[in-house]
Amino acid sequence: MFNPSRDEVRQFFFGVWSKFRQQLPLEGAEATALEIIQHHPEYHAVLDNPDKYRERDWLPEQGESNPFLHLSLHLALEEQLAMNQPPGIREQVQILANKLLDEHRARHEAIECLAEVIWQAQRAQSMPDTEEYLECLRRKC
Repeated sequence: MFNPSRDEVRQFFFGVWSKFRQQLPLEGAEATALEIIQHHPEYHAVLDNPDKYRERDWLPEQGESNPFLHLSLHLALEEQLAMNQPPGIREQVQILANKLLDEHRARHEAIECLAEVIWQAQRAQSMPDTEEYLECLRRKC
């Protein structure tokens, strides 16, 4: 399983944005990451300034959202959808997108479920509960 460090994740997103701005070709997951980044113009200034933001911490208790976590959750969801893992995720996200009439908003709802399941697994020091993940999506439908 790929388990990048905080610095590697941040460098990946900085690198994707830099390549895009320089009109360089993207490889593998970089194209998917760029598509996600383009849906989030609120993060472009962060990605334009790696020296300023590489080491910054975003504190949820101060109402801050970590752009790298958000982008990473989107990327994880896209990988799950591509493989339909856990089984049924693709269908649930599509049902939600049809209900909301907005694919990106549906993905935001899905990553809220993903983040919650990951947080619960970390607290319990266990694997994420895929059934709870899918159930969270069903409740949103």
